[in-house]
Amino acid sequence: MDPTLIAAVLAFVAIGGIGLAFTGGANQPAMGSKRVKAVANARTANKSKQSADSAALKRRQSTQEALKELSANEKQSRKRRHSVKGLIAQAGLSITPSVFWIISAVVGVVLAAIGFFIKGPLGAALGFFIGFLGLPRWALGVMVGKRQKIFANQLADAIDVIVRGVKSGLPLNQCLRIISAESPEPLKSEFQALVDGQAMGVPLDVGMQRMYENMPLPEVNFFSIVLVIQQKTGGNLSESLGNLSTVLRSRKLMKEKVKALSAEANASAMIIGSLPVIVMALVYFTRPSYIMILFNEPAGHLVLMGAATMMSLGIFIMHKMVNFKF
Repeated sequence: MDPTLIAAVLAFVAIGGIGLAFTGGANQPAMGSKRVKAVANARTANKSKQSADSAALKRRQSTQEALKELSANEKQSRKRRHSVKGLIAQAGLSITPSVFWIISAVVGVVLAAIGFFIKGPLGAALGFFIGFLGLPRWALGVMVGKRQKIFANQLADAIDVIVRGVKSGLPLNQCLRIISAESPEPLKSEFQALVDGQAMGVPLDVGMQRMYENMPLPEVNFFSIVLVIQQKTGGNLSESLGNLSTVLRSRKLMKEKVKALSAEANASAMIIGSLPVIVMALVYFTRPSYIMILFNEPAGHLVLMGAATMMSLGIFIMHKMVNFKF
């Protein structure tokens, strides 16, 4: 074989080996840098995931603590809401419990005098009991129920005002001031008390707890929970209150639907409950001697007592059957 050809082949192989060595050496650092970058990115992703999980856990814990605090405050204020002072505040009256008891005593004395002239000492005792404990508390309960019903119907509109204000960039305090200035009663007075308390340095959760004591409604409790949790944990306030407004309007629609469906049962209960009284009045005006036996004879007293007991029980059962709680 030609020595020149052998030398050329060896030179070609040597040059190729040198080039392959340099090429491989250049690629290895590049591949190493890629691996380092991949590991760094994986560590960064793990750290960001861990931080996100930690933030979610802290937010969940804050929410649970806020709910526990609200539940404890609700249990503590339950007794205050059922007291005479709490009922007066819920009715929106500006009198003190002492004035209420004085009015109750006056009503009791008047009814006791009327009962004494009609039935003697027994009628006086019954009239004083009804006038002192029954009639004033019943009137106060009617006023409380009427005020709460009006407030519940207005609360969804107030929440919509807050939603629109927050979306337009207004702070929550300013939205509350708008509601206290522009809303009708009783919404105006309750939000005015909340705004005045915040101006004096009362925290929002304490102010909402006071509002719930004056208006012990599920709607107010929902509203308080949303505001307190958003204040402590953060989040989209407009979205949360918008969902709450939708829920409150759906509850109101359901109440009206149930009221329409139970109207026939309510009418039947009213007719059945008033029928004995109407029949007794008609018999008394047509033939008084026929029905006066029930009032003059001891056996008639027992019959009247049994009839009143059974009628009261029947009316109570019918009321519970058509009265739905939400």
